Amino acid sequence: MQLKIMPKKKRLSAGRVPLILFLCQMISALEVPLDPKLLEDLLQPPTITQQSPKDYIIDPRENIVIQCEAKGKPPPSFSWTRNGTHFDIDKDPLVTMKPGSGTLIINIMSEGKAETYEGVYQCTARNERGAAISNNIVVRPSRSPLWTKEKLEPIILRNGQSLVLPCRPPVGLPPPIIFWMDNSFQRLPQSERVSQGLNGDLYFSNVLPEDTREDYICYARFNHTQTIQQKQPISVKVISAKSSRERPPTFLTPEGNASNKEELRGNVLSLECIAEGLPTPIIYWIKEDGILPINRTFYKNFKKTLQIIHVSEADSGNYQCIAKNALGAIHHTISVTVKAAPYWIMAPQNLVLSPGEDGTLICRANGKPKPRISWLTNGVPVEIAPDDPSRKIDGDTIIFSNVQERSSAVYQCNASNEYGYLLANAFVNVLAEPPRILTPTHTLYQVIANRPALLDCAFFGSPLPTIEWFKGAKGSALHEDIYVLHENGTLEIPVAQKDSTGTYTCVARNKLGMAKNEVHLEIKDPTRIIKQPEYAVVQRGNTVSFECEVKHDHTLIPTVIWLKDNSELPSDERFTIDKDHLVIADVSDDDSGTYTCVANTTLDNVSASAVLSVVAPTPTPAPVYDVPNPPFDLELTNPLDKSVQLSWTPGDDNNSPITKFIIEYEDTMHEAGLWHHHAEVSGTQTTAQLKLSPYVNYSFRVMAENSIGRSLPSEASEQYLTKAAEPDKNPTAVEGLGSEPDNLVITWKPLNGFESNGPGLQYKVSWRQKDGDDEWTSVVVANVSKYIVSGTPTFVPYLIKVQALNDVGFAPEPAVVMGHSGEDLPMVAPGNVRVTVVNSTLAEVHWDPVPLKSIRGHLQGYRIYYWKAQSPSKRNRRHIEKKILTFQGSKTHGMLPGLEPFSHYTLNVRVVNGKGEGPASADQVFNTPEGVPSAPSSLKIVNPTLDSLTLEWDPPSHPNGILTEYTLKYQPINSTHELGPLVDLKIPANKTRWTLKNLNFSTRYKFYFYAQTSAGSGSQITEEAVTTVDEVQAVSPRISNLTAAAAETYANISWEYEGPEHVNFYVEYGVAGTMASRQVDIATQGWFIGLMCAVALLILILLIVCFIRRNKGGKYPVKEKEDARADPEIQPMKEDDGTFGEYSDAEDHKPLKKGSRTPSDRTVKKEDSDDSLVDYGEGVNGQFNEDGSFIGQYSGKKEKEPAEGNESSEAPSPVNAMNSFV
Repeated sequence: MQLKIMPKKKRLSAGRVPLILFLCQMISALEVPLDPKLLEDLLQPPTITQQSPKDYIIDPRENIVIQCEAKGKPPPSFSWTRNGTHFDIDKDPLVTMKPGSGTLIINIMSEGKAETYEGVYQCTARNERGAAISNNIVVRPSRSPLWTKEKLEPIILRNGQSLVLPCRPPVGLPPPIIFWMDNSFQRLPQSERVSQGLNGDLYFSNVLPEDTREDYICYARFNHTQTIQQKQPISVKVISAKSSRERPPTFLTPEGNASNKEELRGNVLSLECIAEGLPTPIIYWIKEDGILPINRTFYKNFKKTLQIIHVSEADSGNYQCIAKNALGAIHHTISVTVKAAPYWIMAPQNLVLSPGEDGTLICRANGKPKPRISWLTNGVPVEIAPDDPSRKIDGDTIIFSNVQERSSAVYQCNASNEYGYLLANAFVNVLAEPPRILTPTHTLYQVIANRPALLDCAFFGSPLPTIEWFKGAKGSALHEDIYVLHENGTLEIPVAQKDSTGTYTCVARNKLGMAKNEVHLEIKDPTRIIKQPEYAVVQRGNTVSFECEVKHDHTLIPTVIWLKDNSELPSDERFTIDKDHLVIADVSDDDSGTYTCVANTTLDNVSASAVLSVVAPTPTPAPVYDVPNPPFDLELTNPLDKSVQLSWTPGDDNNSPITKFIIEYEDTMHEAGLWHHHAEVSGTQTTAQLKLSPYVNYSFRVMAENSIGRSLPSEASEQYLTKAAEPDKNPTAVEGLGSEPDNLVITWKPLNGFESNGPGLQYKVSWRQKDGDDEWTSVVVANVSKYIVSGTPTFVPYLIKVQALNDVGFAPEPAVVMGHSGEDLPMVAPGNVRVTVVNSTLAEVHWDPVPLKSIRGHLQGYRIYYWKAQSPSKRNRRHIEKKILTFQGSKTHGMLPGLEPFSHYTLNVRVVNGKGEGPASADQVFNTPEGVPSAPSSLKIVNPTLDSLTLEWDPPSHPNGILTEYTLKYQPINSTHELGPLVDLKIPANKTRWTLKNLNFSTRYKFYFYAQTSAGSGSQITEEAVTTVDEVQAVSPRISNLTAAAAETYANISWEYEGPEHVNFYVEYGVAGTMASRQVDIATQGWFIGLMCAVALLILILLIVCFIRRNKGGKYPVKEKEDARADPEIQPMKEDDGTFGEYSDAEDHKPLKKGSRTPSDRTVKKEDSDDSLVDYGEGVNGQFNEDGSFIGQYSGKKEKEPAEGNESSEAPSPVNAMNSFV
């Protein structure tokens, strides 16, 4: 089967009519070919082909050459003007004109000066058909003047000051390139601090001592004359100052807050801002009301220069440079205006017309300001040129009508404004010429198969000929193929096949005649290397052979050459080449490398390479095992409708026998790029008969597999398109569901392109009611996956089937599936709704099911809505919070958990289908019984006296019924944490305050309090309180066991506290150095010395008493303890460590409140070693005293904190008086 590829070009399909290339009359850019043999008699006006630039700067040391080249038929003659007048070169012995050319050579090397010939030159090329002129060429000699002598005083300034070193180079032509160097011709380093401006000056934002030097030298390089001029060295001395005063930026250049800049379109826009300041400012650039063009914006000179290349009018606007350092920022606005020298929109093009034809010359240019257009004829302004009746000038257009041979001329269009000009020559050549074919007759074209073939038919004629192509000796028309036709007459065969071979005839016609030419095309088989050289590892001294077997067209003679590392083989007898092999004997290390086999023919060439690695000899080299090389040379034979034979050549098995071949296919029509498994065959087979599906464009590839693994895939085979057939399967996943009550949506999974078996895939959709006698209704739809049937009854079962078909026929009869039309909301509410209250938080609901027909859809379940009646305070709220429980399926009862006791509830039941809910049943009302109440909301003990305590409380937040009474239980706690007898007291339910009398003084009591309903007792709340010691005298506070631990950035301070609650703590601290003097001052005070002596004497007496008692072995009598307890001033203490007593209650572990020391969590610290004490101030911000010390307030607060016992009660260590706690 022949594979035809559709190239992505403009094509004309050849049918049963001749293939015609009709080239419309082109009135622009038709160039007359100057073929010396075929067109000797063809006239053409002059055309300037080469000229010197408009601004022509010459080297005064060399001869001046002003170029002017032109072509035309007959060859043109040349003349020159200088400064607007005729330049007679015959009168100047130094000026000659190059033979056959208009180029001037002015010999100034022997005598004369370049300045003598400075001026504006213009060249004219003329023949009998017209005259073309060149641009105005401004000739100027380059100049590189010396620097003027000047005396430069040394510059002395202080460290940190700004500095500008001027360069001011001499004015040269062209302008010089500026750079700064030292005496050693080393460029001076530049940075954000030191940089060179666009004007050549050297700017210092601030100077440093290392800037001191005596050889700051500015150099000017004049490239045209290759000379460098040097300025006198500048000496700079920077005096070091102790400290340089920092300052905000100011601009060194440009000056002021705003400036203007004008640039021409297409040039490079350069904007510069250099600032001084200390520290060194940084420069930023923005464009106001716009963004900088991404791909055309560049920053130079450490962002001090902004450059925009290829600038256009859109780049006009305000640009802002910002100089910024740590002390401030300033900005400068540069207003940029982009002007434009003239540029072409449409330059005039040459016209070749035949007598009587019409044409136009169009000259359109733009610029800013708008350029003025003027016309010349043969170098003369058209206003004073001879009149031509066929010519009419309309601004930028010249219109020609009914031209004659005398209308031939060269026209010049000049577009100019204040920034420059454009000059274009365009001729009008009136010719009457029959067609001429310029391609040599009987040209033989040889092309490799499956490559493009281009058959030339170069032609000329006036009027422009039309082109026709024919194939065959008898002139049969081209057909059954696709060709690409080019405007130059070339016929392209995008993919040449064997049947493309033959004779092709090109015919050119116009009204003056006809010309034809025959060319011949031969298609050759491509050259291939079917056995390529392979990678080899060889031991020194052994022989290696590389194979290169070439398959080629029998009419082409290939030449095979071998290369080593892309160079010729060494001239060595060890290298021998026979028909298909390169043999290297006695291999050495120098032979390592890449060897390439190159097969050349006159039409193509192919190559293959392999690497040779030379290794040291080993006694027993192990074989290299690897996956096979991929198969190659795939070929398709015996093509049938549903099968084809595939054959291939196995690759090297790499020392492991091939066990099987895997064949994959690609469907380039439906799933290009995706490969699928097709078949597997034994490793001994090299052919396979493949079963194919209809209407698939197959490509195949083969992989080999051995015990090591699987090879890479082979190259893809040629493509094979099977014939179309009817589908052999129907779509799957057919479903019928309604989206509305009156429709049926039929959906299915469509066939993929591979399964379609042919073009025009469609689907026949059929349906009818399941329980009716209706006939099948059918409709054929496009390749979609859904069809909607409208006007159906609500929720009726339907029988559905979907059958595939294509342009060839129908698929087999499809299976029938059942679906339903759309659902609607249920019509009937559940009846006989009954509620059974199980307990105070649970109820059971029963209902009767609704009739199935009233559901009008798929039953999904029943839904119960229930809500609690609102209290009178909440009845005005519009929203009632309803709870919902859904019971799946056909259940007719359900449980309602989580109800609130002693509440009034309402509920209703609804049936649910796929569409939604039906109507609600009649509301059912039920009440939950009483439950036990929650704990009282609060319990407080107030007004403690010697023998009474008053309790205040709030009722339970959830009484869950009617409160009947409160129960109060209490018991005393002694100093050893032992609980006394429990007193039980009943309190009426309407009370919220109760006073207990006849209590023991200075005794801690624990209280248990709860409410009751008829359902039982609720949760209890506990509290503790202590009766007072004395109604007048309060307990004095005491702080002990003070400790301090200092870290690098914080200090942890802790203490123990005994005394009344609701007290404030103050922490005072200061810097150690500032406190030392105060300590010294206190130590010198008399009262302090006396106090210390008294303390020392007291400690000594105590030690003596303790020593005597210890030796006697005596104990304190019981009576002394009892007397101590009778003293209201003494708090109960633990005998072992002297701390206040505490107890542990297994019921709720409540800590003691009164008389307990401050627990360890009063330690003054921030969480996990932070460095602030403020966080422990209970919301009070820390403050500093006038002397700088810190005061943090710590407010005591009644809270249930766990008591911590068994801690040391030692006296705190002495601390600085300014760091004491008050």
